[in-house]
Amino acid sequence: MVTIQDLLEGYRTKKFSPVEVTKEYLQRAKQAESLNAFIEITGQTAMHQAEIAETRWSIGQAGKLEGIPLSYKDNIYVKGIPATSGSIIDRQFVPAENAPVIQGLQNEGAVMIGKTNMHEFAFGITNNNPFYGPARNPWHPDYISGGSSGGSAVSVAANLSVASIGTDTGGSIRIPASCCGLIGLKPTHGFINNAGTTLISWSLDHIGPIAKNTADLALVMKAMTDISYSYDNASLKGWKIGVPVNYFTERMEPKISEVYKDTLNKLEKLGASLIEVEIPHVEEASSITFTLAVAEAGYVHKEKIARELEKYGDDVKAVMESSSSIRAVDYINALRRKEEITIDFNRVFNNIDLIVTPTLPALPKPIGEEVVQIGGEPEQLFDCLIRYTSFFNLTGHPAISIPVGLTDENLPAGVQFVGGKLNEQRLISAAAAFEKHYLEDFFKTREEQTLHYQKA
Repeated sequence: MVTIQDLLEGYRTKKFSPVEVTKEYLQRAKQAESLNAFIEITGQTAMHQAEIAETRWSIGQAGKLEGIPLSYKDNIYVKGIPATSGSIIDRQFVPAENAPVIQGLQNEGAVMIGKTNMHEFAFGITNNNPFYGPARNPWHPDYISGGSSGGSAVSVAANLSVASIGTDTGGSIRIPASCCGLIGLKPTHGFINNAGTTLISWSLDHIGPIAKNTADLALVMKAMTDISYSYDNASLKGWKIGVPVNYFTERMEPKISEVYKDTLNKLEKLGASLIEVEIPHVEEASSITFTLAVAEAGYVHKEKIARELEKYGDDVKAVMESSSSIRAVDYINALRRKEEITIDFNRVFNNIDLIVTPTLPALPKPIGEEVVQIGGEPEQLFDCLIRYTSFFNLTGHPAISIPVGLTDENLPAGVQFVGGKLNEQRLISAAAAFEKHYLEDFFKTREEQTLHYQKA
């Protein structure tokens, strides 16, 4: 598995060049068009940026990601490149300026391979887009990639970009990361500036990276924040890991339960102590999250709703129509409860280092399937897949999803680590320790999987 560090070292020693590597990634992206990872492959921009990177290496001015091929979710603004947000409504929208996160990455030399497919306006978890088609899971192309940052995950899992930048309102980085066998980080709310994006909800939206491994994720985070993150942790000795006794261990598929219990055993073998914890107020969180997301989306989209409501896809149209029915008193109450729940949840970390939960209650499903059966009870797929992730958007705590293995169906499963505010380092350290001891075989299998989509 070629890492960011491998590429940077290869550039430094002139083993290969940013132009050569960028050409290879663009070729892969075109060869894997059947996966539908991209709304637009930005070949001309990528080659121009690669040529600049080559010059900067030659004069000793290389940035932290100089010449590294990345992809960006299509609701994040790149100057001069359409930002459709997965909708025909914004098909002609071309931002005049870069989003701050994009400007920062460009300053550090990142090369943009393309803008990635996504659920329309980020309001969904399947990435089954009615206008651009579904982003297909590289493990099983007839299965969902997860959303709404599905194209970002597909581009990384199929090795069409080294890493990607997505957004997360209720799980939209972690859900596709889990579905596609990757590492996805939702940082602390507000830690990464989310200006220059088409938001759902300023109260809930986060920007963060999706990568193949903790080393790559840490280096992308360093470029985004100018903070160095250690990714060589080998032990969890002395760590106290919280295991929820409520909600996050309920109503999951048996295979998810199996991999979760196996993960807990492995964490103990790494030296961690498992401590039962109760998560406060979690049962009311989904309704509060929905109120905030729909009310704020209605405000963000108010002009589009007035002019072009009929152009939304059916699922997103229904959400936009419902936004006007939310009363001001309900919205204000939701904001107040958000603050109160966050304060109470902060206290859970007084005696533990982090919390571990399954990322999803269920494995990825076939494209077009909208209902999942768990224990004989039906549940809407949307409600199911955000059930374990959205609480941490409400509280704003950092959460990272990591792969923990494959099921018999050759589908990846993940768990998420959740930490105290601004404690991304602890999550990366825990992920690195688990990865070092238990994911070598999984990574080899994942690399073999990508060969099906590329000849390079």
